[in-house]
Amino acid sequence: MALLKEITEPDALKEVNAALDSLEDKDAVAAAVAASEGIARLEAVRFRALGQLSRHRGGASSVAQEVAFELSVVDGHAAGLVATAEALTTRLPRTLGLLDRGLVGGYGAMKVASATAWLSDEDARAVDEVLEDRLPGRNSEQIRKAANHAAMMADRDGATKRVERGRAGRRLSLRQGETGVASIEVEDGPVEKVAAAYTRIDREARALKTGGEARTLDQLRADVALDLLLGGQGGKSERSELFLYMDLNTYLGLNDDPAELAGHGHIPAALARHIADGPDTVLRRIVTDPLSGQVLDLGRDRYRPTAGLGEFVRVRDRECRRPGCHRVAQACDLDHSLPWQFGGHTADIELVSFCRRDHRLKDEPGWNYHLGSDGTLTITTPTGHSCESTPPPLHEPRTEEPPPF
Repeated sequence: MALLKEITEPDALKEVNAALDSLEDKDAVAAAVAASEGIARLEAVRFRALGQLSRHRGGASSVAQEVAFELSVVDGHAAGLVATAEALTTRLPRTLGLLDRGLVGGYGAMKVASATAWLSDEDARAVDEVLEDRLPGRNSEQIRKAANHAAMMADRDGATKRVERGRAGRRLSLRQGETGVASIEVEDGPVEKVAAAYTRIDREARALKTGGEARTLDQLRADVALDLLLGGQGGKSERSELFLYMDLNTYLGLNDDPAELAGHGHIPAALARHIADGPDTVLRRIVTDPLSGQVLDLGRDRYRPTAGLGEFVRVRDRECRRPGCHRVAQACDLDHSLPWQFGGHTADIELVSFCRRDHRLKDEPGWNYHLGSDGTLTITTPTGHSCESTPPPLHEPRTEEPPPF
């Protein structure tokens, strides 16, 4: 413990902090990355210490309050830390190893622990093994989605029961703030209804954002939502749409592969079928490449021809194409400036989905965007770091052609 205290003492960091003032941009980013890796390693130490504490206390619930007091954090966060520590030191050793190597941070590890908490020890260890190569380089939201998907695949029946319990816990909460403000939140509502409600509010807020409107989009969304709750019209009425990705065999009940709800992530097959069987649901035919799972064609029989191109791009992209951004494509801009090549009658598509923030980021000095002929978008930051984005396939890539029917 003396060594740990020594490297975290303020005096030990003075030399490092002094050197930071003379760093160029690229070196400053490298220093931040190195610091994050070091923090992850220290978080691994903290989780091991909390796991040991919990074992000494026999897993008593009071450990969370003890940790909250000693670390000066709220009870809820302390409980999350303790639960994660218990999981990492028993059921998720590979995720703990990623922290040791600085490849995943503590917040990401908490996402894995939460996503696997309902699994048996055997299934949790199997998911831990599957995730070991999938988590490095991912942000917390990507980790959450990957962990949830792997957990569903490990115990599909359990995933359905977990969804039922979670949806039964829906509630409305009110939180009083300072300076004459308060917050109202629907917690744990059915994902399809919450997503549809947000889409409607967002569209109506955007319809009100005319040239003379001084309110920001965030302010308009809040005003529209409150107006609707209080019995008003909210704004321009529009039909809300959700993108639910589910293969035909899952829809027909021939298998229980998880489906994906754009912007949310994977959901159990039973919930997907429940959503798809809704009275206002419109089913669309999407043709994919049988090997890669990439979208090749989108049926448009129920929609205006003039809307087809942008609609195809949004279905294909699902979310903003900047890696790590999860704003659904329906709320994104379509960028015409990047070349794109597809086979079939979609060969003229030259559009990519970007949310408004990332669309503007594209025009900032030093940011370079390149779109390859295979659809891979490569973004290079001003410091030379590159990351890639490819439209997610609608199914897992296959190694050979499926057998004929």
